[in-house]
Amino acid sequence: MKKIVFDCERMKYANTGLYHYCLNLGRQIHEKLKNSPEEDITFFSPASVQPVLGHDTQHITQHPLQKFYMPLLNGYDIWHSTYQNSSYMPKRNKKIKVVLSIHDLNFLHENKVEAKRKKYLTHLQENINRSDAIICISDFCRKDVLAHCDVKNKPVHVILNGTNHLSAPDLGNHSYKPRKPFLFSLGVICPKKNFHVLLPLLKLNRHLELLIAGRTNDTDYLKYIYNTACKLGVDNNLRMLGSISEPEKSWYYRNCYAFTLPSIAEGFGLPVAEAMSVGKPVFLSDKTALPEIGSKFAFYFRDFSEEHMNRVFKKGMEEYRVKNMKPEIVKHSENFKWEKAVEQYLSIYRSLY
Repeated sequence: MKKIVFDCERMKYANTGLYHYCLNLGRQIHEKLKNSPEEDITFFSPASVQPVLGHDTQHITQHPLQKFYMPLLNGYDIWHSTYQNSSYMPKRNKKIKVVLSIHDLNFLHENKVEAKRKKYLTHLQENINRSDAIICISDFCRKDVLAHCDVKNKPVHVILNGTNHLSAPDLGNHSYKPRKPFLFSLGVICPKKNFHVLLPLLKLNRHLELLIAGRTNDTDYLKYIYNTACKLGVDNNLRMLGSISEPEKSWYYRNCYAFTLPSIAEGFGLPVAEAMSVGKPVFLSDKTALPEIGSKFAFYFRDFSEEHMNRVFKKGMEEYRVKNMKPEIVKHSENFKWEKAVEQYLSIYRSLY
C-alpha cells in the first residue's frame, strides 16, 4: 500500500485561506481513498484541528520542535507540503517524495523591503530543491515561480482551488444585520488587501453600506481604515465584522448587493469564487491572479482613483442587471471544484510512486 502524508500544519491559523485549503482538499482526498486497498492518507496536523478532519482519520501530531527534528517517516511514500514556505519538510528521509503546493509569491508584489523578499525567496527555493513535483494554484502563480525560482526541470502543474461549499445562511442573535443594501468584502485585514480604496464608493453611494469581514493581521492598517472613513464622513456606513462564522459568511454572500476585493496581491482569491458560486456581481482589482479567476464574468478596477472606481461600479451593476449575468456567473464558478482538483492531485502523487 502507498502511504501519503498530507501536511495540515497551517490549519492552526483559523479563518485563513490556507486553513480552508487544507480542510477541503484534505477531506476530499480522505473521502476518495478511505476504501482504497492501494493508497492511504495520514494527516500531519496540530492536535486542535484533528477532530474537524474527521473521526476516522489518521494523524501524525504536529509539534513546533519538529521544525528542527522531523520524524523519519519510514514507510511513507509521499509528503505533500501544502504551504510553500513551510519549515516542516522530510529532510532526513530522502526516499519519501515531496509534492510542494505554492499559493503565491505575494511578497514580490507587496511593499516589502528587499531583505525580506530575499529571505522569503531563499526559503522557498530551499523547499523547491527538496521537492519532486510542484503545484501552483493559478497560472499567474506558475509564471511567477518560473520567473523567480529555479525549478531544476521539475514538473510544475497548475491545479485551481475548489469553491468551499457554503453553509446554510444564518445570522445569529449577535450578528450584524445591515440596515441598507451592502457591499461585502472578505480577507485578512492587512495592507495588501487594499480595503481602504473602497471607502470613496460610500461617499458617492450613500445608500450603501460596506461590510468587511476577516481577522485583523495589522492593527495599524485597521486604524487607517477607520481614520480614512471618518475623514470621508462615511464611518456610519462602514462595518468591520472581524472573524465570522461559516453560516454568517454564507448569509453575507447571498444577501450582498455586490462583492468586491481590490487586493493588490492574490495567488488565487477564494472569496471571489465563493461569491460567484451564488451569482453575485464581483468587483476586483486587475492585479496578480484576480483576472484569471474572475475572467470576463467580473468587473475590474484598473486604478484606484475615486472617479474610475465609481464609473466601473456604476457601469458594472448596470451591465449585471441588463444582461442578467447571474446564471453565467454561477456556471463560471463551477470551474472551481474540489472534486475535480482531487483527481488532479492524486494523478500527481501516482506519477511519483
